[in-house]
Amino acid sequence: MGTKKHPGTRILVVDDEPAMREVLELRLAGWGFEVRTAPDGAQAKEAAESFQPDIVISDVVMPRMTGMELLESLRAGDPDRPVILVTAQATVDLAVEAMKRGARDFITKPIDYPKLRAILARAEEEVAERRESRRLEAELERGAGFGDFVGGGRAMREVYALIETVASSDAGVIISGESGTGKELAARTIHRLSKRAEGPFVAVNSSAIPENLMESEMFGHERGAFTGAASMHAGCFERAHRGTLLLDEIAEMPLALQPKLLRVLEDQKVRRVGGGAEFSVDVRVLAATNREPREAVAGGKLREDLFYRLNVFTITLPPLRERREDIALLAQAFITRFNRKHNARVEACKGETLELLRAYAWPGNVRELKNTMERAVILARGPWIEPSHLPPYLLGPAGRTPGLAPAPGITAAEAEKELILGTLRLTGNNKAEAARRLGLDVKTIRNKLKAYGIK
Repeated sequence: MGTKKHPGTRILVVDDEPAMREVLELRLAGWGFEVRTAPDGAQAKEAAESFQPDIVISDVVMPRMTGMELLESLRAGDPDRPVILVTAQATVDLAVEAMKRGARDFITKPIDYPKLRAILARAEEEVAERRESRRLEAELERGAGFGDFVGGGRAMREVYALIETVASSDAGVIISGESGTGKELAARTIHRLSKRAEGPFVAVNSSAIPENLMESEMFGHERGAFTGAASMHAGCFERAHRGTLLLDEIAEMPLALQPKLLRVLEDQKVRRVGGGAEFSVDVRVLAATNREPREAVAGGKLREDLFYRLNVFTITLPPLRERREDIALLAQAFITRFNRKHNARVEACKGETLELLRAYAWPGNVRELKNTMERAVILARGPWIEPSHLPPYLLGPAGRTPGLAPAPGITAAEAEKELILGTLRLTGNNKAEAARRLGLDVKTIRNKLKAYGIK
């Protein structure tokens, strides 16, 4: 069987017995490690500075400086470097003291080499994971993304280039993409890069406002315009004057309101509900939808003339499953964010954790990853996010849709309720996206929730 190589992994062996140093050096070199030796702790400190070992194997009983003293000295310079202590006089008290002082492991002479190899494999994995986490941190510090976006894969680079292009004009833009892909973030980035950056940014979600209040929310109303209108209300166009207005879930806007919206876009003039006079507004309008815009037009959800007025440019945000190369960087960025929020000290994901994150289909996209990482940071007790810190459904077959299989034996009405509520959880309570996935109208979702007594 061929020797397994360990490219770049350096081990410093410290022992006052020449024979032991030689045997260990030969054995470790035969396993493919790069090895340097030192006869005592004092020379080991000098060798550590020049050689910069990834792992140290040290005897405990040595002249001039003991293994324990060397351990403390090395950890002062690099607290993350694994140090494995070796002794011929093992006691429980000594082992406990070694671990308290930060030893990675503790083995006795004569050395059990299969055991040593297993210890080194774990230590080397930890070294590699720390190296990767530092690389990701450095990449994030250099600005691996665009604005508040994180990720530098090809799909996102194309999005960044288009955002930069459209930001300099007042042209209409439709931002499309599944729920959780960052449509509002794209809109905010366009606003921040535009000449309107000093003005307001106003976002209104067309699927979150009851149909009978939508016109008032869009254009405002005068006092007494309808029952309950106790005072004048400024609409979103008025609030976004000299800034940017994002009309989120534009395909869910009531069809009866769409011609009025088109007229405001054409004339840049607004009349409040119950008001007589029109007044001018200076607003750049961006629209977002989780539907494919042309499909929304074909399906009668979006008027064709409104679509063409809004759609000078289209920016399509890719789902997370199509940009898996960005998952490690996104996870690291969320770890940094939630460390600050929850006063935690998590370093990074273990290798097997990252494999699970990359394998999963992420139906909720970046928003779902964000929630997953916050949960993991809270659960992690040590420096690493382990697979056990992930939601149980990520540990199962990759890509299956979690939590949507109704329990056997329940009624059809109960199964329907479970399916609707489960889909809402997956979409971050986005009713429009849940309706799209279930093949229902948003109004049906609202009615169902009302029937369930859920606000």
